[in-house]
Amino acid sequence: MSATTVELHDKEFEIYLRESQIKLAIEKLAARINQDYAGRTPLFLAVLNGSFMFASDLMKEMRIPCEISFVKLASYQNTQSTGSVKELVGLNENLTGRDVIILEDIVDTGHTVHQLLEKLQTHVTATIEIASLLLKPACLQHELQIKYAALSIPNDFVVGYGLDYNGLGRNLRHLYKIKEA
Repeated sequence: MSATTVELHDKEFEIYLRESQIKLAIEKLAARINQDYAGRTPLFLAVLNGSFMFASDLMKEMRIPCEISFVKLASYQNTQSTGSVKELVGLNENLTGRDVIILEDIVDTGHTVHQLLEKLQTHVTATIEIASLLLKPACLQHELQIKYAALSIPNDFVVGYGLDYNGLGRNLRHLYKIKEA
């Protein structure tokens, strides 16, 4: 196995995007958010586990006052979305009158974000936007307004940079996709 490939469980993955490319995309995304939210104090709501690296790197680029909180939702098993979302850890912050920006590692089917948006509708927020490291437009099954997407990708299964394959690969610095035979 070379430095450009990794093996996780029963699958081999090859580099898809390097860490430097990811960080550049996050810097550009942060610049947009900093401009759009100048004079405001948004609350970033990071969806765990996958968004932790994205959230960390995005927060380092924020130049405006802001806060961050975390919610844990799950919808993946193996390499497929299960289609159902289980809330594992709830939200404790008061969102009344707040500008909320949901941070996701990846939006593909949109099930997770859709369900989170439904849960957040019970709160009287000022605004709610979605910021995702990765967006798979061809996979969306819900009409979602993704205002902030760092990168759009095709329907490839990717791991690394916080994303996993059955628990492994979150620690990888680059994004990897399944290696074609």
